[in-house]
Parts: sequence; C-alpha cells; structure tokens
Amino acid sequence: MSDWIGLDRISFREISRQNVTFAPMAGYFVMEPCVIVAATLMAVGVVASGLPQSLHRQLFQKLTTETFDAGSYFKIEVCEDGRQRRLVLDSQSMPKESNVFLVDHAWTFRLSDAFSQLQEVPGLAQRMASLMCVDTDLDTDIEEVDAVKGVLHENGTKSNVEDILESEIHNATEKGDGTVKWLELEDADIGDDMLLSLNLSSKFPDLQALSLCGNKLETVEIIVQEVTKLKNLRALWLNNNPVLKKCDHCMEDAILQGCPKLEIYNSNFTINFGEWALGFCGEVYDKDNPSSLCLRDRPLQSVTSLDLSNRCIHNLVNKAFSPAEMPSLSHLNIRGNPLEQNSVRELLEVLKGFPCLQSLGVDIPGPLGESAIEILESLPTLCTLNGVTASKILEEGKHVIDSMLQPRLPEWSADQPLADRVLSAMWLYLMTYRLANEEKIDETSVWYVMDELGSAVRHSDEPNFREYEKHCQKLQFKSLSYTPTKSSNTESLHRSDGCASRVYTDIPYVEEFLTRTEFVITTEPKDADIIWTSLQVDEDMKKATGITDQQYVNQFPFESCLVMKHHLAETVQKAHGSPEWLQPTYNLETHLPQLIGDYYVRKRDGLNNLWILKPWNMARTIDTSVTDDLSAVIRLMETGPKICQKYIEFPALFQGRKFDLRYIVLVRSMDPLEIFLSDVFWVRLANNPYSLDKHSFFEYETHFTVMNYGRKFNHMNTPDFVREFEVEHQVKWLEIHQRVKNTIRSVFEAAAVAHPEMHSSKSRAMYGVDIMLDSSFQPKLLEVTYCPDCTRACKYDTEALVTGEVVKVAESITEVANSSMFVVWFAA
Repeated sequence: MSDWIGLDRISFREISRQNVTFAPMAGYFVMEPCVIVAATLMAVGVVASGLPQSLHRQLFQKLTTETFDAGSYFKIEVCEDGRQRRLVLDSQSMPKESNVFLVDHAWTFRLSDAFSQLQEVPGLAQRMASLMCVDTDLDTDIEEVDAVKGVLHENGTKSNVEDILESEIHNATEKGDGTVKWLELEDADIGDDMLLSLNLSSKFPDLQALSLCGNKLETVEIIVQEVTKLKNLRALWLNNNPVLKKCDHCMEDAILQGCPKLEIYNSNFTINFGEWALGFCGEVYDKDNPSSLCLRDRPLQSVTSLDLSNRCIHNLVNKAFSPAEMPSLSHLNIRGNPLEQNSVRELLEVLKGFPCLQSLGVDIPGPLGESAIEILESLPTLCTLNGVTASKILEEGKHVIDSMLQPRLPEWSADQPLADRVLSAMWLYLMTYRLANEEKIDETSVWYVMDELGSAVRHSDEPNFREYEKHCQKLQFKSLSYTPTKSSNTESLHRSDGCASRVYTDIPYVEEFLTRTEFVITTEPKDADIIWTSLQVDEDMKKATGITDQQYVNQFPFESCLVMKHHLAETVQKAHGSPEWLQPTYNLETHLPQLIGDYYVRKRDGLNNLWILKPWNMARTIDTSVTDDLSAVIRLMETGPKICQKYIEFPALFQGRKFDLRYIVLVRSMDPLEIFLSDVFWVRLANNPYSLDKHSFFEYETHFTVMNYGRKFNHMNTPDFVREFEVEHQVKWLEIHQRVKNTIRSVFEAAAVAHPEMHSSKSRAMYGVDIMLDSSFQPKLLEVTYCPDCTRACKYDTEALVTGEVVKVAESITEVANSSMFVVWFAA
C-alpha cells in the first residue's frame, strides 16, 4: 500500500546532475524536469494534489498498469562516504513537467509490530538495512580528536609502541636535528605500567604535543607524574581513557601546575592559551610544523580563518587574540564557549579591531548579546553571521538566527543486530498516514518506507539547541505564590422554593447513581439547574440547547489550561517553573529546539534520554509512544500535535510492574481555591513486568497502565494495594499520600495563579488527576482529565484510605465521591 507524500514531511536537497533540483509546488513535488508522486494519489484526488492537468492521463495509465519506470530515468548514487544514497537524473534531458513517476512501498507497519516483523519476515531486515545504508560496519577507528589521528599499520592493526617511537626519532633525524616535538600514541593499549616504562620525558624532552587518546590509563598519580616531566608541553590529549570517567578537576589542575606552558588540554583551551593554541586551530601548527622557528616570526600573521568553537574558552581577550597578531583574520567561529569572563562590550570592542573580519559564528543569544541585528550594527564589516548574509538578516529583522543544521546520519555498533540498526535508522526514511472511515479515525498511525528509489529522496535535518539554555533560565526563577483575592462566597444552589435541584446529564452513571432526594433528573438542558455533561458547553451548545449563564455547569472557563497536556505544562511552568513533581515537558509545536537542546545536553552528560510522546488532547494513552531516538521524536510529530515529556525511567514498582494512581478532585471555586480530594483512589497496573529493554518500548502492557478498554484488566482494591505496597517497600503510605495531596494542591494553585480568568461562580467541576511515583516514592504528575470515566468507581466497593470507612457504591455516586461530598460541592 502506498500514500501521497505530503509537503510537510519531506524537504528535498539539491541533486547533483544537470542542475536538477526538487522543489515543492502546490501539493506535489516538481523535479525539474519531472514529477514524483506516490501510488495512491488517486485516493487523495489529482485535482486536490495540484498535479498539472497535462499529466493526469499519464498518471492514470501508470496507476492502471502499475508501471514503475523511474529506474529508466534515474540512478541511485552513493554519498556521504557510503552512509546515504541520493537520486540523480540519468537521462540526457527531460522537458519540464513532462513525466510523472510512481513510488512503491517497501514496508508498511504499525509501530507496535515493527520489531517483530523485522525478526519474522524473511529478508525484511536485510532489505531495510541495505536501503538505509546500515548493513555494513562503521569504521570505529575513523574518529578524530581535534584532527589528531592515530597511527596505524597499512593492514589496520595497532602499531607496536616501540616501533612508533623509533620511527618518530628516525623521521625527525632525517628532517632536521632529531628532536621530536609531536607524538601520537593513540589506541595503542597503553596502560599505567607501560606509560611508566616508556620514559617519554627522557627520550623526548622538547615534546610540545602529546596524544594518548583511546588508551587504558587509569591512575591519576601516574599520569600526572609522567606528564608534568614534559615542561615544554603545549597540548595534551587524554580523551577516551578510563581515568577521565572517575577523576575530577584535580588531575587537570595538577597537570596545569606542572606544565605551565600547556595551552590545550583534552581539546579545551586552558587559561594559558595563546599563540600556540590559536595557531593549532588556525592550521599553522600541526605534526609537520609543531612550532615556529623564531619568536619574532609572528606566525599568526597569515591566519585568515579561525575555528574556536567548543573550546571551553572563558576569556577570549589576551595578547595573542588581537588584530596586531592576526591582521588578516576574515572568518571566525566562537560558538559553544561560555566566555563569561568577558562583557558584551569588551568582546565587541576586540572584534571591531579586526579590519578584515567578514564572517562570524556565535551563539545567539550568547556572549555578544541576544540580537543578531545589534551584533551586525556593532560590527559593520560583517557580511555573514552564522552563515546568513547580513543583508538578509537586516531585511527580515531577525534577531535570532542560526545555520547549524547538519545532516543526521544513523549510528550503530558492529555487534548491533540488523533489526536494531533498522529501528534506529528508519526515522530518516519513514512516512505516515492514518486510516479513517465515516464514523471514526484510526487511533494509531500506519508507517511505511518507500522503495529504494523513493527512499533515495529523503530529509535529514538536526536543529540546534542553543534555545535550551535560555529556556532553562526562564524556568529556574519562576515561583508564583497563591494568594486568594476573594473571600469564600460560593453561591448556594438550594432552590428558594424548597424543591429538588434539577440535573441534566448525558453521563449514564450519573443518571443511575444520583439518587439523593435533593436532586432530580431532567431530560431538558434548558430546564435544569445543574448541567453535568461530558460535552464542552460553548456558545454554540448554549444556542442549540437553550442553556443560559444562570445555570450551574460542571466545567470552568478556560479549564483547557489543566486538561490539555501542553497547556497543563505551560500553566505549571508559568507558576512554578520546573517543580520536582513535573517531568521536563516540551510542546513539540513550539519548543522543539529546546527539547533537542535538552536531549543533547543529556547525551553529552551520559544521562538517560528516554522520552514519552503524548497527544495534546487524547486519553487512554492513545497515540502515545516511548522512545530514546531523537529522529523518532521529530518524525512522530507528523501524527498530530504532541508534547514530549521526560520518561520516568525508574518508577516505583508493585510486584515488578508499573502502576499509576487515579485521584478524583472536585473543584468548587478557583478564587478562593476550594477543592475536595477523596481519600479513595484507584490503582492502575501494567500487565507485564517493567523493563527498560529497548524492544519493550513497543509493548503496551509493559509501559502503560490503562487496561480497562479491551485489554486484560486486573482490578485491585485500594486498601489491598496499600497494605501490600507498604510491606514490599517498607514505607508508610500516609506519608506518600500527603505528598500526593500537596502536589495536587500545587497543580490547582498554578491554574488559579496563572489563569485567574478560570473563576466562575456558576462553575463546579470534577477532574481525574493521574499520579505516578518514582523509585524514591516522590509523586510525579502525569495528566489532569476533564469529566473522568467513573465507571470503575461505580462498579467496586472500596475503603477510604484515612477513615477506613467502607464506601458502598450501590447507594449513590455521591458516596463514591466521599459520602455527602456532592451536596457540599454543588449545593453548598
């Protein structure tokens, strides 16, 4: 099965062959000089697609005969060192809009079935791996560390260390005085004992650059002892050694104290950086030219381009970084450096002094301020800023600009099975659609991979994440306290004539269980005193049913700030910043860059990067996914607006399974805030044992707990759960319950503070609040639900947590909600 390729899913990059490019035009893709469409375009409608009328008949003929003839005109070409493929025009010429081609589907599936299909369908994993260019092993020895490359034999095996040392001495003797100043001993299995035995300081007393990357060095004292004997050392690389995983800054401080000339340490600039470090980044100094012949040479005079990005530079202003030393500097990149020791004015003054500076890369907002326009006004010689022309920035009035969009290529290890490689790489190739009929839309999306030809036309962009830091700063200082602006003056609903209050409801269990004499059911909304409905009471509904503003309704104005997941996060963040009880949450429609920043910061720091994606306004975990793949996050946005929330990877477990807690909250007033929380809650249990195995992310009954809609459902009464949980974890549930109550109170306080427009004297509402506990038994807010499904509450008798009172459902729904709470809630 195939589908029309939507414009919001693919951005085509230039294809090298006869200046052929892909460009979107009115709902279809024009590849000058041809058009590519998918095989079920007819289902969507050629007119709606915008396909030129001159191609309608040709399309009909190809669909009828299932003619896939693009291979006669195009060729698939390897690019990106064999890690991607691209489509190029292979014919001599083709008039514009003269042909239309079909693209077939190679694999169609639902996410929950992806892994099992790759394992069970013969040849599928092999074909997908080949199509996605993940069927061969990456060369793990290619990695560079600041352009310092390891020494390998031609046959690919690691060189003997002694042979390397002899070879370096021999080469130095042939070229000059036999003095070795640059030594690379990478991936050579050098441990602490071998480092001692090499006695590098005696053999190479004038050494200026030493790389020991990728070895087995573990002991701080031994490394410091040997390295600090090299008094002329300017650069030292110890990257990818075990010692770095367990040592703090003490080793760096000791090395800097013993090597006062050291300017580069593990790729970062030290506080001593100067001419040598700048010369290294400006490609003046390297293995063939490790230092200047004379101090009066002024070697930086010839530097025109200087990349200082991600060097952990705190203070850029020194004698070497100056127009006098680098008068020809025209291209400068200072991205990714804190530069917190320099003021904006100080940095701009230094940069103004470079007469030839035309191109600058810098974080915005960052060390030069928050406005690209102000930077350009301060540095009038600039032609480009972050890769964007100055004229375009000024013309469009953009204050924040960034060009750091790099292609994302799949990553995998040699021992990773093909199925796992495909699951990781597929997000760069997938397309999606959702089935629907006249009655409803399918709850889960269908995903597909186009065939080899279609997959050679793809998108792959990686947004930058500088906005993340600014986002964190905004949240850090948020703390709005709740102060009621009104005294308690909630109107009484008792009728003055002493008659029962009339209730209109479209909720079956309300009609069935609301049997108290104070209330009577009516079938006409316009005649009711109380409207208790599952529908939104908006102006259209009021006009259609005769509902007036004088009737009581079971919903508050603007309550979407609580019950829609993206608004809930915004409400909490606006009032409380980033409280412990709310996982980091991002609206993917507005805060994708901030999410990506968070993702990469966690990746850099070695933290867990598991995320859960939830639709804005759907319940029962419909269209909800768990993933640690950033490409998956970005592509899953296509299935509808979502939030992306940090997954609670270590939740509290009950008998090895995940669970969450559903609390019922009754709100009588938002100003002053009056809420009622029942001591009765309902525990919802996953069916499978909890697992963080990546393949389990597709298993609904492992990671989700809502089972009472067509799945195996295991009910457990509240008191039974509490007793067994306390025994299993040796905790006191009442302490946990108090923390949960505080959290729920904080949620509604946030709404009261951030959205005072919610208050209405004619409103009451019942909300379901879902809470999960982490492994430290701290509550985490999952969501707030409007008009929660209380079928389960009405089905089972239970026992109040605090009072121990048995709640008999058969009497009325009011007793489910804690005895006479309904009367207090609505008719006070």
